[in-house]
Amino acid sequence: MRPVYGKNKASIDPKDKTMADEIPKLYEPSPHERRVTERWLAADAFAAVPDRRDRRYVIMMPLPNVTGALHMGHAMDNVMQDLLIRWRRMAGDNTLWMPGTDHAGIATQAVVEKRLFELEGKTRHDLGRDALVARIWAWKDEYQARIIRQQQRMGCSCDWKRQRFTMDAVCARAVREAFFRLFADGLIYRGDRLVNWDCQLQTAVSDDEIVHEKVQGHFWHIRYPVIEPRAGEPEFVVVATTRPETMLGDTAVAVHPDPAAELERRIAETAAKIASAPKKDRAELEQTLENLESRRRDVLPLLLRLRDMARDGRRLRLPLLDRPLPLIVDAWADPALGTGCVKITPAHDPNDYGVWERHKDEIGIINILNPDGTLNASAGPYAGVDRFDARRRVVADLKARNLLESVEDREMEVGHSDRSKTPIEPYLSKQWFVRMGDADGGIVCGAGTPNEFRASGLAQAAIDASRPGYESPTGRRLTFAPDDDRYGGTYRAWLGEKRDWCISRQLWWGHRIPIWHGTFPGGKVAGIAARLPQAGPDEMRVRIADDSGDSFEPGGRAALDPARNYSILVSLRNEDAEAKHAQKLEAAGLAQDPDVLDTWFSSALWPLSTLGWPDPATAVLDPGQRPLTPPEPGLDDCLDYYYPGSCLVTSRDIITLWVARMMIMGLYLRGDVPFTASFIHATIQDGKGERMSKSKGNGIDPEDIIEKYGTDAMRYVLCDMQTGTQDIRLPVQAVSPFTGELVDLAAAKHGRSIFTYIDPRTGKEFDVLGTMPDLPAAKIISERFETGRAFCTKLWNAARFMFQNLGGHPFRPLSESDLAAEDRWILSRLSKVIRNVDEELQAYNPSAALGAAREFFWGELCDWYLEIIKPRMRDEGAAPTARSVLALAFDHVLRLFHPFVPFITEALWERLNGQCPVRGLAAPLPPSPLLLQARWPVPNAQWEDDALEADFGLAFDLVRAIRDMRARRGVSPALKLSVHVRTTENNAAVLARLRSFVIHLAHLESLDAGPAVVRPAAAAVQVAGGMEIFVPGLVDPVRERRQLTAKRDKLIEEAGKIEAKLGNEGFVARAPAEVVEKERRKLAECRSQIEALEAGLRELSP
Repeated sequence: MRPVYGKNKASIDPKDKTMADEIPKLYEPSPHERRVTERWLAADAFAAVPDRRDRRYVIMMPLPNVTGALHMGHAMDNVMQDLLIRWRRMAGDNTLWMPGTDHAGIATQAVVEKRLFELEGKTRHDLGRDALVARIWAWKDEYQARIIRQQQRMGCSCDWKRQRFTMDAVCARAVREAFFRLFADGLIYRGDRLVNWDCQLQTAVSDDEIVHEKVQGHFWHIRYPVIEPRAGEPEFVVVATTRPETMLGDTAVAVHPDPAAELERRIAETAAKIASAPKKDRAELEQTLENLESRRRDVLPLLLRLRDMARDGRRLRLPLLDRPLPLIVDAWADPALGTGCVKITPAHDPNDYGVWERHKDEIGIINILNPDGTLNASAGPYAGVDRFDARRRVVADLKARNLLESVEDREMEVGHSDRSKTPIEPYLSKQWFVRMGDADGGIVCGAGTPNEFRASGLAQAAIDASRPGYESPTGRRLTFAPDDDRYGGTYRAWLGEKRDWCISRQLWWGHRIPIWHGTFPGGKVAGIAARLPQAGPDEMRVRIADDSGDSFEPGGRAALDPARNYSILVSLRNEDAEAKHAQKLEAAGLAQDPDVLDTWFSSALWPLSTLGWPDPATAVLDPGQRPLTPPEPGLDDCLDYYYPGSCLVTSRDIITLWVARMMIMGLYLRGDVPFTASFIHATIQDGKGERMSKSKGNGIDPEDIIEKYGTDAMRYVLCDMQTGTQDIRLPVQAVSPFTGELVDLAAAKHGRSIFTYIDPRTGKEFDVLGTMPDLPAAKIISERFETGRAFCTKLWNAARFMFQNLGGHPFRPLSESDLAAEDRWILSRLSKVIRNVDEELQAYNPSAALGAAREFFWGELCDWYLEIIKPRMRDEGAAPTARSVLALAFDHVLRLFHPFVPFITEALWERLNGQCPVRGLAAPLPPSPLLLQARWPVPNAQWEDDALEADFGLAFDLVRAIRDMRARRGVSPALKLSVHVRTTENNAAVLARLRSFVIHLAHLESLDAGPAVVRPAAAAVQVAGGMEIFVPGLVDPVRERRQLTAKRDKLIEEAGKIEAKLGNEGFVARAPAEVVEKERRKLAECRSQIEALEAGLRELSP
């Protein structure tokens, strides 16, 4: 039973009444949030400056893209970061939360190009490179300001005077320096590689930027004529494909080198599976076996013939283009699938590319695509045709020439660019790569630093840094929370592939690749190299690359083959070197590469670049930014002080994009991990379990939630839902623009697109993305945030009640002898909850930490302590001590809640400082005008008293039982009851000591307790905590027997389950000892209560 706050007016000193009444009855978040934000910013309260503290806590913000507004996933990310940084700031650490934004090359250029075309009907080529980049800078300025506003509304306590952008002068210098060092070490190279190509954006995209979607497609079975077939040979070889237009780039058809042995292996493997499979799985396996045996009988003879033809050097004719194709043998051709033969298109399929690498002496490689997705001259009569139009034309022409055997409908997964949402194409092109695999002789990490060490390669260094037992040169390693095995496994699996990292993007927005290059015959390379400007290795590096991509320094090979082409690659270290040497390089016949670096390259440097690496002293800062140099002699600069950092907070889909790449760069450039922990928070999904995203029409704008419920309500719900590795479901509703009612989007029908819905009340269509000019837009919210608003309202009302009881209380020192039992009990509980909250935050469990603080505040401070001290508050002799303890407890509660709900707690803290400016027990607490800067509470072992807590627990069990008896029987709370309790001598002694509390809390006339207590006639019975509780005058004997019997039977059932569990040898052997012991105690308690209930039933017997 919670108290009704605000009714105890009698306890307020008349001179304090005005002060108490100043607190509004309703909590309106907006004005408080604005005022609190202004106070924080005016005080520069988030400032991070190196000092002499050894303890520091650093979070590098996973920088949001400047493509638009933040969504609910960003809100989760930002709230988790702010929670941690506020906690560690209050704990006394020197804290830095580095804010910033990402230029997001592909995504930002795509959105600006789309806007340019929609509003002006122009393409980037109409504007030119410089004009388009100027447009994008303007976009960046607009949306960066919007993002900062959103983050500040969320309460993000970043050092805003350290705001960075991945293309500002500080970060751009770091990007160029990192590129230069990697290039100098031979870890960056240029080569022909098969990449994922976005035809709409005309750039390569990484594997991590591809979304695989199921689509309805076809298998086209195409006839490839055999050239001059001999007796017994087939006239055609039939091959199936899902992309018939790529046939124009075929350079071979492959058959398995030993199809008989492969089929026999599959048959034996399937038969073995059948023998050991469960009955439910056998039917499917038996069908597979039947299919394999059928292929051995019907298809194998043809495959053997084709295998022999391939070994004999026979050739096929490419349909439509009539180009001869070799028939080759390769294990990629699977005799158990399709016709057993596969077409080989090395320039447009990654598996076929692998076949080409194994057969370079036999087959060629032909690219048939232009960068925009049209076919090039190698496609013959289809040149200039869009890839999808070409597909239709190729199919029609094959059919016309009777070369189309059949068409089979098939559902398949197709990779789509996450940036343009269009199907990607495997595409052979010249790209720049970072070499991720092991290098001959290894690599040097942290070169020139005190942390220098050797590793076999970039990827392996990052893998090792996450393994248990690893220590960097400074004794650090990377761990993942809340599940190191799960998320660390994801991290290591991706890095373990050691795929070279494609870092070039065919864009205009981004860091231009700082390489000047040209391709020349081997005989001219020496002459061209002699014309290069004379510069030292500290400002220019030169490498020669052959047509395979292998590179070496000039003179690294004895002689160059005059019949081969070689590329001269020159990297200029910085803008000064470029100003001195670029024109000379261009005069020598070299040109700067037109591509820009992958966005993730600059993101990978974020923990370093933002701190001024490689040299904070010479970093060029924007006006108003906080210096990176030491604030005073004898202190470190920001790079040495704040690197390595502490934690990167992100979602699991970013592990490979940020965490892995940041780890690679940090180890390579500084010889140490950039952070020691990565906190992987939950992914937010809608009510149907789909990832929340504005592009899907199910995303929630955090500002919409803030405007409706308040920032703290949003933060409370997000923290409360962050329980571990489980994703979060937020049922989504739209506010109908027609009726103002909430529309459940999980049940609503779509309109003309996935971004529009039909209002079920009016039948009218509305838009949830805000991009349909002819439809009204609707805000998307979630009613789940009502719980957050309810919490804030309760906290506000409880605070009003406390302020009314505190009055203008002056501080006076208290000793333990001044404290009543209830004071010592609440202080004991307070100390333990402080420890509990701290432990849960250290374990990255915000929900449990919030729950512990909440339970203490509601369940102990408000429900019990405030109720117990009400009589003392009317006694001027006892009231001061109670007020001192209450002020201290409320002070600590506000500190505990602050990282979760900072605005309301800061507002209440200001009020508390005004009403009770000095708080404490034996000595006053250090004052702090801002709660943000107050010290985090620490447990006090001297306060803790387990025996006292047990005594109060017994008393509370009795009060709860009596209140329950009143409620179940409809007895008025105003009616005083006489209560008799049969219990042990020890329990009776406890109840005697706490008798006044029990009588007050349970509203009793009298209380009698002891082992000899006899149940009065017609008394109601309740069993709780080893006590039989009798209340005369409340019982209906028939009803009472029924209730006691039901309760006994339920306990018997529960005891049976526990007995079964304890009787399970496996459980007892495997479960932790404390878990087993807990079950045994539960069983003993059940049996005790069963005995008491049976005794009560016997006494009720006629």
